[in-house]
Amino acid sequence: MRIRDLILLLLATLFIVSCNGGEIIYNNSFSVIDYMPAPGQYINDTKTAGFNGEGTRQEAIEYAARRLAEGSWISLGAFGGYVVVGFDFPIESDGDYNISITGNAVEGSSEPGMVWVMEDANGNNEPDETWYRLKGSDDTKETTIINYSVSYYRPEQPFSPVLWSDNRGNNGYIDYLRAYHDQDCYYPAWIDSDSYTLTGVCVATNNFEDAYGNWINESLEWGYADNFSDIDRLSEVPGKCVNLFRIADAVDNEGNYVQLDEISFVKIQTGVNGKSGWLGEISTEISDVNDYNMIK
Repeated sequence: MRIRDLILLLLATLFIVSCNGGEIIYNNSFSVIDYMPAPGQYINDTKTAGFNGEGTRQEAIEYAARRLAEGSWISLGAFGGYVVVGFDFPIESDGDYNISITGNAVEGSSEPGMVWVMEDANGNNEPDETWYRLKGSDDTKETTIINYSVSYYRPEQPFSPVLWSDNRGNNGYIDYLRAYHDQDCYYPAWIDSDSYTLTGVCVATNNFEDAYGNWINESLEWGYADNFSDIDRLSEVPGKCVNLFRIADAVDNEGNYVQLDEISFVKIQTGVNGKSGWLGEISTEISDVNDYNMIK
């Protein structure tokens, strides 16, 4: 049995949520195809998101599949970290909401993730065609960077921050928060190279520290995963932050709308390069991706 087939079996469970007072069953199951987080405090922590300094990229993918199959969340780390899932059969576009993504945002704690979709026009069940981003409310803002890249560097010593540099001449680091996450390193252990680069779309941080020392990550209006939006949040699901997305919002790199009749693959990617003081880096977390057409 191929590894991907095994992952598909792990996730071939019916997803049940409470919606409008009744049980809704999602039966368009998905497989985890790729998992490439950016460095972060939840990476390499065996209790939450990693392998305590060991493992391979394939094992990281299998790990993400198990976590999602259990209903647990996975962290995508700092800017650019992503997960890719593929569905059993295509999700159709009808101009309305078609995809739901569950995160762990609560009011005052949003960590926006960009959502990308892809067709399977060649029918090979592989995400090897063009990714199109689902447009969000911050697309038109001057602070949004469309082609943004960050390179991360493996620390030379354990218990150290992870340094980064971007394609706009900036640099910084992912804080090492030993009081909360004391694994040796936040740089993904399964990456062989001493640096790697992630590229995507970056929105401005939307956070601040209040008078009591609490960090507030305010939500964006709409169009992002792990975002406590008043517009696209499916509030009927208790204890979860479920955001809804329209395939009709797909755009290319120039921001032009693209007509997609259906998609087979979804990528969620941390869309902010920022941190909130003692809370550390802003990182998108997700626990589920679903075909929302199944319950409409």
